[in-house]
Parts: sequence; structure tokens; C-alpha cells
Amino acid sequence: MAEVSSRIPVRFILEGVGEAEGVLTKISAPLTVEAILRALPLEGRAYPCPGGIYFIIGLRRGEEKSRRRVEAGTIAYWPMSDSICVFHSASTPYSPVNIIGRITKNLESFKLLRSGTKVRMEKL
Repeated sequence: MAEVSSRIPVRFILEGVGEAEGVLTKISAPLTVEAILRALPLEGRAYPCPGGIYFIIGLRRGEEKSRRRVEAGTIAYWPMSDSICVFHSASTPYSPVNIIGRITKNLESFKLLRSGTKVRMEKL
């Protein structure tokens, strides 16, 4: 039962592009994931970053089990810009990110986002 409660399904609504799905994983960065879950739904405007996109969320969390390299499909919290990042390609972000989950469906849709596109993240 602990495995089920530690993986929380989420949906990303990408204005004019479609939807994508993912899971947040509490074990990756438990304090960060809990704060994000309490704040859902989150909305922002997409901005490009190396290998993905990010949107500012106004949460202000610090580093927690942060990493400098990410794989394609990674969902992360970027403390430096107070943002959620979704990486459509393997990347080395500008500064460390807290890994919080993975995209499980429609990862390719993030490659279609233009700067300023509205992104909404919510529980499934």
C-alpha cells in the first residue's frame, strides 16, 4: 500500500497543445513533493530551458536530494527559479534540481510548447 500512496498521478494541460500525464514520487524529494501537492493545481507560463520547459510556481523551496543531470521524462522542481521543470530530453540544468517525478504519457507534447504557453498541473 505504501508504494501506491508514494506515487501520485498528475496531469499537465498544455494550452493549444493537449495533455500529458505523469507521476510524482514522494521518495525522490518528500518535502518538496508534499509542498507541491498541497499547492495543486498550479499554473504558469512555459519558458524554454536546456532539454525542456519550466514554469514559475511561487512555492520557494530549497534543494532536496538535488541533481545536476536529468533524464528525458523527468519532472523536477528548480529551486533557483522557483519553478516546475519538465525535461523532454536528457539535460544538465543551469543549477541543481529536485527530482519529483516522471512523465508517463505524451512526453513529446512538451517539445511543441512555445514560450509563454499556459501550463496547468493538477492531480488526476
